[in-house]
Amino acid sequence: MCEFLKNPFFREAPLWANQENAFMNDDILKFHRLLEGYEPTPVHSLNGLAKKLGIGSVYVKDESFRFGVKAFKPLGASYTIYRFLKSKWEDSFPSEFTVSDFKNPEKMHQLGAFTFCAATDGNHGRAVAWTARILKQNAVIYMPANTVASRIKNIESEGARVVLIDGTFDECVSHADADAKANGWIIISDTAYPGYMFYPQFIMAGYSTIFHEMDNIVTMPSSCKADIVILQAGVGGLAAAGTWYMTHKYGKNRPKIICLEPTRADAFMESVKNGKPTHSKQDYNSIMAGLNCGVSLLAWDYISQGANYMLTVSDTYAEKAMRQYYHPEENDPQIISGESGASGMAGLLALCEEEKFSALRNELGMNSKTSVLLINSEGDTDPVNFKKVVS
Repeated sequence: MCEFLKNPFFREAPLWANQENAFMNDDILKFHRLLEGYEPTPVHSLNGLAKKLGIGSVYVKDESFRFGVKAFKPLGASYTIYRFLKSKWEDSFPSEFTVSDFKNPEKMHQLGAFTFCAATDGNHGRAVAWTARILKQNAVIYMPANTVASRIKNIESEGARVVLIDGTFDECVSHADADAKANGWIIISDTAYPGYMFYPQFIMAGYSTIFHEMDNIVTMPSSCKADIVILQAGVGGLAAAGTWYMTHKYGKNRPKIICLEPTRADAFMESVKNGKPTHSKQDYNSIMAGLNCGVSLLAWDYISQGANYMLTVSDTYAEKAMRQYYHPEENDPQIISGESGASGMAGLLALCEEEKFSALRNELGMNSKTSVLLINSEGDTDPVNFKKVVS
């Protein structure tokens, strides 16, 4: 079952729009460019699909190969750990810790070793583990016990210790928080919760590189502005980053923003209905595993004021979207997209195909000239299920 809701809390001029915040730091993209293996990810044009759907254009920012991790998450984890190291250095020494100093062996030796801790359904945990490995640090990652084996092995391959919890992602967050405090570990969480509100802002700010990269990609139209942007939300960090970017860059002329979730993990939808961060009433057991999450309190501030609509989609549409990417229309590029990565495409397909969404299509003014931007946030992070779905 799919559902949409117009956001009654949307503001043309969000209260945070002109405030100084982590997104305003000018060192984010500079830092990422110094990481080994960095290169901007591509934007693909799916003209064949656009024609089939009766709209003007479909653009896909493809994060499926980012840093070899097959997901966008290292952008947030790496920048946040850098900000932690910068803070530790500048609290202890009289000199500045710059974006290149993580490559300075002497300074890193003086800082010493830390253990970074995170809860994850897969991609964020691997990103923390990946960052810890390249910086010669330690990582302990908490995951739901029902996580697919490939995602656990991917994290262990980065040298991290994995702790499996018989519970949901949110229960993993609680366990990670308690154990980190008991052991003196550093929590690098992508969700903000009471008592942990500082570092998630840097996670979200790190994700803004995805959107800044599009400023210089020639395959986008000269305006570089889609009419509609569909942003998937787990804890909401990616959707918050995209919402901030579109608002900051385009102001009142920004695209219509749709916040997309699985039907089985619709925490933002429920939060909008209740007017405050609220848990989903569903079972958090979507195949879109990276989206089986509750609401980050920081992300809520951005999404509740900046997103025009909430949209939920079924697992059936997620699988259909994976196949659409893998078996594209004639002359469209093939894109490898995992379950969560394909969620934006799932939303577009549902939006164009479901009769119940005719009113939403009319409100959005969708026609043969409409341009839509999607984010493919991951590749085949579960290769077994990926092959099963696309075959």
